[in-house]
Amino acid sequence: MSKTTQHFDVLIVGAGISGIGAARHLSDQCPDKSFCVLDSLESYGGTWLTHKYPGIRSDSDMFTFGYRFKPWVDAPIATGEAILKYLGEVISEAELKDRIRYQHEVLAADWCSEKQLWTLSVNNKASGETCHFTTNFLWMCQGYYDHNKGYVPEWPGVEKFEGKLIHPQHWPEDLNYADKEVIIIGSGATTATVAPAIAGDCKHVTVLQRSPTYFFARPNDNALATQLRELDVEPDLVHDIARKQVLKEQFDFIQFCAAYPDVANQELIKGVKAQLNEGFDVGTHFTPRYNAWRQRIAAIPNGDLFKGINSGQVTMVTDEIECFTEKGITLKSGKELTADIIVSATGFNISVFGGIEFSVDNTPVDFGNTVNYRGMMFTGVPNMAWIMGYFRASWTLRVDLISDFICRMLNHMDNNNISEVSVKLPEEDLDKPLRPWGDPEVFNPSYLMRSMHLLPKRGPGEDWQLSQDYWVEREELPKVDLNNGVFDYK
Repeated sequence: MSKTTQHFDVLIVGAGISGIGAARHLSDQCPDKSFCVLDSLESYGGTWLTHKYPGIRSDSDMFTFGYRFKPWVDAPIATGEAILKYLGEVISEAELKDRIRYQHEVLAADWCSEKQLWTLSVNNKASGETCHFTTNFLWMCQGYYDHNKGYVPEWPGVEKFEGKLIHPQHWPEDLNYADKEVIIIGSGATTATVAPAIAGDCKHVTVLQRSPTYFFARPNDNALATQLRELDVEPDLVHDIARKQVLKEQFDFIQFCAAYPDVANQELIKGVKAQLNEGFDVGTHFTPRYNAWRQRIAAIPNGDLFKGINSGQVTMVTDEIECFTEKGITLKSGKELTADIIVSATGFNISVFGGIEFSVDNTPVDFGNTVNYRGMMFTGVPNMAWIMGYFRASWTLRVDLISDFICRMLNHMDNNNISEVSVKLPEEDLDKPLRPWGDPEVFNPSYLMRSMHLLPKRGPGEDWQLSQDYWVEREELPKVDLNNGVFDYK
């Protein structure tokens, strides 16, 4: 065990899209702060490094999924490879390479009130040693799901299946699906990505879903950005204009969905119907049971999933699983599906704060009993912030906003000789009931519903919940009074 303890003003946990963005903003806005980024993986990228299934891509427009400080010059719906390249360029341009420690898995973090320091126990996977870091401020950017284990339901008879059962999160690099019968279980963005990516090589692909999801087809380009580039407009300006265009379109659409949900639902379904051959049963396979935006709406670039269906390479089946058999799946309708490979694109497991054992003065922290301030700070947990992105808009939009806020907070503390900050509910709210982290009437994907008990609580008022409204937060967060009584300084 290493006895050496390294100290940094700020420690960032996670070198994915949140951690890299936070590091860039921190280096720009708090240039005198020493900091280090810790990541358990062998390289940067997080999700975009671990997910290697065929066709992996963003389901968000890259003019908003990209950072505000770095122009995006590729296709709006980008491949995983293109996103990793983009992140690598950010690391290089911001000179972050030497500030990132890979294969450093944070095991535990304890806050000491007397020393006003966090101490982290970290597994150096390369050496096998446990090392220690101390920091004045801990910035959690590790995402919100378990990279080690994807979610797979407990299906009856699954052990009988003689073919291969895989989860996209753990796609084998040597998987041979050429001329194979493949069933993909799931209805979300991963299914919509994998199915068209492998369909041309498989004997056939069957998408088996319990219930449909909203999708929309779009060309994989931005006509305005293309025109501006042809006019030799500077890349920074093209990015800024295209970003504002996309944000305005997203805002208008979300407002429309909220004001006229039935019309919005029908318009989305109408758009899908226009992509499919006449006579296709859109009512069964592409008509969801919920209103648009209660779950993410995935973009289908160039309509590739629908082209696969029209060509006969992909078949949609909407039914429920009765049990697995040696050769495939028996459905509750009595229908039998056979397969050589079954892909369980059934979602992921939430990992609250990376499974790290947190404690304050040696007392374990149960985040399910804390109350969150704007989805980034938590009662009873000093000098710690978390980046949790948007579900309806691009994740990275909130990376930029929260980074601005945290950097402003750190500078405020320095300017006022403050060593410690925590958040506290106003006295008038202490006896008011707390609510679960998320509101199922607003956003209710299965992964969130399964894990609600693990997440911090919502308190009374808008300050004490995770907003899903970028267009409000971009106005509100810069104006938050850091002396408004919510923040308890020492």
